[in-house]
Amino acid sequence: MSNKPSSNERTPLLNGEGASSNGTPNHNHIQSSNNERSAAFRFFFDSKHTPGTHSENIAVRSLAYSWHIFKVTLLSNYINFLLIMVPIGIVAGRLGWNSTAVFTINFFAIIPLAAVLSFATEEISLKLGETLGGLLNATFGNAVELIVSIVALRDNQIEVVQASMLGSILSNLLLVMGMCFFFGGIRHRGTSGGGTEQTFSAAVAQTTCSLMTLSSASLVIPAALYGVLDQGHTNLEDKDRSILVLSRGTAIILLILYALYLVFQLRTHSNLFDTESQLPEGEDPEDPTLGPIAAAAVLVVVTILVAICADYLVGSIDDIVESANISKAFIGLILIPIVGNAAEHVTAVVVALRNKMDLAMGVAIGSSIQIALGVTPFLVIVGWIIGRDMTLHFETFETVAFAVSVLVVTYTVQDGKSNYLEGAMLLGLYIIIAVAFYATPGDFLDKATNLISGSN
Repeated sequence: MSNKPSSNERTPLLNGEGASSNGTPNHNHIQSSNNERSAAFRFFFDSKHTPGTHSENIAVRSLAYSWHIFKVTLLSNYINFLLIMVPIGIVAGRLGWNSTAVFTINFFAIIPLAAVLSFATEEISLKLGETLGGLLNATFGNAVELIVSIVALRDNQIEVVQASMLGSILSNLLLVMGMCFFFGGIRHRGTSGGGTEQTFSAAVAQTTCSLMTLSSASLVIPAALYGVLDQGHTNLEDKDRSILVLSRGTAIILLILYALYLVFQLRTHSNLFDTESQLPEGEDPEDPTLGPIAAAAVLVVVTILVAICADYLVGSIDDIVESANISKAFIGLILIPIVGNAAEHVTAVVVALRNKMDLAMGVAIGSSIQIALGVTPFLVIVGWIIGRDMTLHFETFETVAFAVSVLVVTYTVQDGKSNYLEGAMLLGLYIIIAVAFYATPGDFLDKATNLISGSN
């Protein structure tokens, strides 16, 4: 009998658990083991709680809270695995690696930094309420593009700044909105022979498209004035001065209009832009996972890192243009917008797949308005302050591409409905524009810009 093992003796051993002296499972040991696993999970993967944050020991509490902030930030987006590129990109720039390597590594480093910046901004917005939160999102929504552009403007890379601004607008209007319409339309196409369309607020679409048309006019008018002055054989210095005066005056007016748009959107007509109804039935608004001070600290640190990586990225552009024979316009128009908008692009497509088209339109068109009426004229003023002749006179090819894109988008969204065919049309136009700038010789548009800015 003593050689016959009982089930009570085997089970705890097979489960890796201890047993009491009489052969019964030791429940205290089981509970202790489960608690250890639970504590380890909370420490590494629980974005709501971290053990030690309520410790009476101030050193333990500070370390635990610092780890909590880092953990929550790291787990905020799947794309954050690319954060490993940040220290590598800084080292590459500091040690003077090959320009292609410096550009590529810092390019991928800024993508997750943009996602973290968006996360920190959203965390602060949840605490500030609808009005102030919306204003904060409007201010920091395109922070990466603003930082990269200021760095480029400081280095007198005006053509890169202009192209990146235009590229951000086009990527949102054509690429993001096109993907939202296309994939959302495929997902919600209805039955064969009885297709359905996705709907969104036609009033919001009309208002935002009107503002985009205005911003298009703000680029066409300087180009037209320059053409008239050129035909009149006006002195080159006088032409440049006239374009600068027009651009700076227009920039001030656009900033005033952008402020009025914010008041319209966030205060007087906020009911038109209300997206709370797009929440699933029974789902409450999201609660913040970081306190406002912690989120602000993350915002400051990430902004500094973006500025450092952007400095190395912009510094390598000249060598990239020379070695790869691609234009600065292509880098600014196509590549740099991917850096700043990757996380936003994914978010817009995901909500479109869930048939929340007002949210998707808010991301796509809203971001375009911020760039066209807020960031671009602000950069003109910044250039004025630091002695850089940043104007709203874009190269003719860029101006035409922008004007045509706004026209197509306006016709597409004016009825407040979308389908996958309209999405394919927008994507097709974006690809055509991208191929056109890629096919342009590397120094052609740059020479044209140099002629405009004052060289013979």
